[in-house]
This record gives sequence, structure tokens and C-alpha cells, in this order.
Amino acid sequence: MEKKLGFIGTGNMAGAIMGGIISQGIFKPEEIIGADQSEAGRKKVKETYGICVTEDNKKVVEEAEIVILSVKPQFYPDVIVEIKDLVKEDQLLITIAPGKTLEWLKEQFGRDLKIVRTMPNTPAMVGEGMTAACPNAQVTKEDLDCALSILSAFGKVEVVPERLMDVVVSVSGSSPAYVFMLIEAMADAAVADGMPRAQAYQFAAQAVYGSAKMVLETGKHPAELKDMVCSPAGTTIEAVRVLEEKGFRSAVIEAMKACTEISGKL
Repeated sequence: MEKKLGFIGTGNMAGAIMGGIISQGIFKPEEIIGADQSEAGRKKVKETYGICVTEDNKKVVEEAEIVILSVKPQFYPDVIVEIKDLVKEDQLLITIAPGKTLEWLKEQFGRDLKIVRTMPNTPAMVGEGMTAACPNAQVTKEDLDCALSILSAFGKVEVVPERLMDVVVSVSGSSPAYVFMLIEAMADAAVADGMPRAQAYQFAAQAVYGSAKMVLETGKHPAELKDMVCSPAGTTIEAVRVLEEKGFRSAVIEAMKACTEISGKL
């Protein structure tokens, strides 16, 4: 890919993206430049990935054909004010901030630019991310294909309409936290019943990993897979009964609805 890729912000998500695209050979380290106000942050990505680093956001925009805005959402307004006059119409911008709509981005930049709004998640750090992408009208098919090749380097990616982006935040962007809580709770119960902690985490995490893989690879409905585990008068159906009694599904649904609502207000 004969382009240079730039990052404004080199935190965990940016690092996950860098790792994926370098390992997949989409960009070479010397074709990537990252800006960060933190000297420690710059040092970390330079040592880990071998990319070029700078503390100057403007330098990234001046050197890179594709720019990923990977700072936290609250820093977007200040960063955009700093770089907006330098962004060229043929540059491709990729955003990863929840709540920052294409219309809001257009207003901040003050003109139409090529923007792909995305929402990745932290499993990108182990190459198993799930990312939603939404291009604006200025993005060509070639631009979108380029963006999707970058985003697919650290997991799966799907193009979605912008009206679903807040839902994406709750179902994949934030949901690793729910899953981590589930794994922790499962391990705690196993420890309470006598299993060593490290072993409990291994059993719980592998059970979640394997179950997710079954959903993705068998094509069966989750309810059908659940029924396959639930023998009549057995242990699993009793556990399911207690989960239903305690409002397990309702708690998940209400948590996700709250997450979606907050995302829309960011």
C-alpha cells in the first residue's frame, strides 16, 4: 500500500491497530507516523512497533495520506481545531470516538472531508476485534476498501448505517467489560468451590471463548446451542433456572440500553 498512515493519539487502541496492520503487512513500520503529547506514549509505540513518532499533531496531517483520530472523545474538539486547516480534500480521516457523528465532525472541520466513522473494541489488542464502519458521502469505494483493509487487520469489520453506531457501542464497543465481569464471577464461584484462582480463570475464559466460537462457526441460534447443553433434570438447566430467576437476561438488556443511551449523548 503506497500510502502513509498517521495516528493522532497512540494509546491502547491505536497500538492494537498498529500491531494488526504491521503483522498483516498492510503498512511497514516506517510508513506509519504517530503523534502523542505523552513522551512515554511515544516511546512505547516506537519501541514496540518501530514506527515514526512526533509530539506534533500537525506533522501527522502533513505527512500521512490516511489519518486515524485515536484520541479520547473529549479531546476531539481541540485536536480538530489544531489540524482542520491542514487537512486536504483527498486525505482520508478515520475516527474511533463514540458519539462523534459524521454531521458533528463536518461542523467541527467546517467543510466536507472524506471521513469514515468507526467503532472498534479492545479485543483488537489480540487480533479479535469487532469494528463497525460508516463512511460519509465523500468517501469513494476505493477509500472505503482501504479503510476496511486497515480495520480488518485486527479482527472483523462490518459497514453499518450511522443510526446503529450507538448500538454498536453497547453490543461490541463496551461489551468486553460485561464479558470480563462474567468471567470474573464464574471464576469467583469456582474458587468458592475449591478451585485455584489461576485455574478458575483458565476454565472460565476458555468456556466463554469456545462458546463464542460455536456461535460464530456453527451458525446455530444461541438458544439452540444452550438447549444442547441442558439435559432434562440436569445441572445446566438448574443453573439456567437460577439465572432467569435473578434476572440475568434483563440485567444485560437494561445495561446495554443504558450504554446506548449514554453513547448518543457523548
